[in-house]
Amino acid sequence: MTDEPKPNGDSAGDVAARVVSSAAQDIGSFIKSQREAAQVSLRQLSKLAGVSNPYLSQIERGLRKPSAEVLGQIAKGLRMSSEVLYMQAGFLEQRAASPVRDALLTDVAITERQKQVLLEIYESFCRENNPRLDSSSVEQENTND
Repeated sequence: MTDEPKPNGDSAGDVAARVVSSAAQDIGSFIKSQREAAQVSLRQLSKLAGVSNPYLSQIERGLRKPSAEVLGQIAKGLRMSSEVLYMQAGFLEQRAASPVRDALLTDVAITERQKQVLLEIYESFCRENNPRLDSSSVEQENTND
């Protein structure tokens, strides 16, 4: 890929930088809204997640794009599914809506590991009941019920 200017005057590097910056802002504002909804201060979340206060602040302001590991720590601190943050950050593809999946992922009474095990069991039952369906079809079919 060359860094030749595009017809609008932007180089490929400029476009890529804007995309990364936009993604960082999106995940940052999402984390901030989740933190505020949970009524947790920036300082409290940084302690719970094990990341520095300035770094978390930079993430929320869109100045830094966190790694998957840091997102997992933040999710744990917010007591939410890391999968939700991974999807929001673009690390995972958005799956079709499923009331069962959504309920499991947002439940704060069970651990991340328990959520994953329950989702695997649920998906295996769905595949067993209808073998021609893959997991994305399973979730799509459930939204049509």
